[in-house]
Amino acid sequence: MLSLVIFLPVVAALVLIVLPGLSDRLSRWAWVLVTLVDFALLIGMWAAYDVPAAGFLAYEERLEWMPSVGSSYHVGVDGLSLPLLLLTAVIFLACAVYALKERERPRQQAALFLFLQSASLGVFAAQDLIVFFVFFDLSIVGMYFIIAGWGHGNPARSALKFFLYTFLGSLSLLLGFIGLYVGAVPHTFDMVELARHPALQNAPVAAGFVLAAIVIGLAIKTPTFPFHTWLPPAHTDAPAIGSVVLAGVLLKMGTYGFVRIAMPMLPDAWRSWAWLIVIVGIVSVLYGALVALAQTNVKRMIAYTSVNHMGYIVLAVGAAGVVSDSSEQAQQVAITGAVVQMVSHGLVTGALFLLAGVLYDRRESYDLSAFGGLAAPAPRYAAFFAVAAFASLGLPGFSGFIAEFQIFAGSIGTVPWSLLALPGILITAALFLRASQRLLTGKPRGLSVGFSDLKLNEVLSIGALLVMSVIIGLFPRFLLDLIEPAASVVVNLVGR
Repeated sequence: MLSLVIFLPVVAALVLIVLPGLSDRLSRWAWVLVTLVDFALLIGMWAAYDVPAAGFLAYEERLEWMPSVGSSYHVGVDGLSLPLLLLTAVIFLACAVYALKERERPRQQAALFLFLQSASLGVFAAQDLIVFFVFFDLSIVGMYFIIAGWGHGNPARSALKFFLYTFLGSLSLLLGFIGLYVGAVPHTFDMVELARHPALQNAPVAAGFVLAAIVIGLAIKTPTFPFHTWLPPAHTDAPAIGSVVLAGVLLKMGTYGFVRIAMPMLPDAWRSWAWLIVIVGIVSVLYGALVALAQTNVKRMIAYTSVNHMGYIVLAVGAAGVVSDSSEQAQQVAITGAVVQMVSHGLVTGALFLLAGVLYDRRESYDLSAFGGLAAPAPRYAAFFAVAAFASLGLPGFSGFIAEFQIFAGSIGTVPWSLLALPGILITAALFLRASQRLLTGKPRGLSVGFSDLKLNEVLSIGALLVMSVIIGLFPRFLLDLIEPAASVVVNLVGR
């Protein structure tokens, strides 16, 4: 079942490619149908999911691939990966619905997004480091062509910068994976075995270098300060649905790697360097918020808030590495909050990027000062933007509040000076309130005059993401029940 979920989109992409006579309209609806089926399959898997025993996986599949180097096609899910698989399906479904009106090479666009969906699902399901790396690299290739092929502004340059920067990160990641393989006894790339029997336990210097290679590779993908410079141009020049996938799914590959690979496989090294991870998280939170506050381009502003929100996750996983006799519960709360934040950020920031895309579709501009008074000609747009803004700043009733409350409760419980990141919430509130005032209030002026309101496909795609954020914000228990047992396993592995 899990392999069907992973490979169904790429098979559909191949069908779209080999049928050049397929109409544009049929291609768009085929994309929606495939993503809807994939989402339904994952919902079925979630409904039937039974929390596995510690260290074991659900829906596990394994096939021999390269036995000589201890690598196999090994996939499976637990409470860390299943929420991100579902997030991936939701994000791609929202993008498919939003793109129903797409006129520029819709068949090729649908095929490329379906390919990228398979790569993304593969990353979160992988339980072998080589399988993880293959899907990780394929996601970079897919996003490169999306930015270069359907972007605007200077897409070729932004796509090249994105590819070179993130591919450098993947090479660093591969170096770290080889280090884990060499240090493991017996040599293996299997992630479950490496978590059960960590490599380099008696070689702290070597473990530190391997951890550094893995952390740098994941930090570039996340991205955290100071590895974030590829992100704003990539987002600004990418098409709206490209930005949604980049922020909602691809950035999570970095943060997911921290809790899936770095923490459980190098626990001693992670504990030794946890304070540095905490510092990077705090700096990312404050830097991302302050730079976002200075932006006049809506899309660049949202891009820098991603640095801010990813900083919260880095802060939480860093704090979870600070082990003491009384810190276990706080560590579990921090990791749970980090995973909830991955889901929340994907939903809310995905909605914000779609709303920014509506501005460009109507007026080919992201300039805040060029708009004003949008609430009059486009009340649905104004309502959706206001809801997304409040969700992003972590207002109670939205998923961001659940995530950030747990992150700070867990982080401050283990590292009291984590409270230095708290002003990031205030700055984020200020920047979204200012953006909402400039964009929505007053009399219509500039590019807002004659602005057409949201269409049905835009309402459905954006509204679905925001409704899910509200559901998690009001009724988080169904998600927390899924995540908390897996978070407890990670805490136990780190604290060995």
